[in-house]
Amino acid sequence: MKDDMVRYSLRIEGALLDKLGYVAEYEGRTKNKEIEQLIKKRIADFEKKFGEIKVTEE
Repeated sequence: MKDDMVRYSLRIEGALLDKLGYVAEYEGRTKNKEIEQLIKKRIADFEKKFGEIKVTEE
């Protein structure tokens, strides 16, 4: 099965990652999915204020 997901390495303080893990577990998500939800919300907020971001596929 081909995986179309892009991998991205993230450097973060251990304490911050632990807190993220706590929030993610509370929400019933993995840390990865919690980060994804935060990114989606941030993009939605940005686009609401400044308009849709156009992305071209390469």
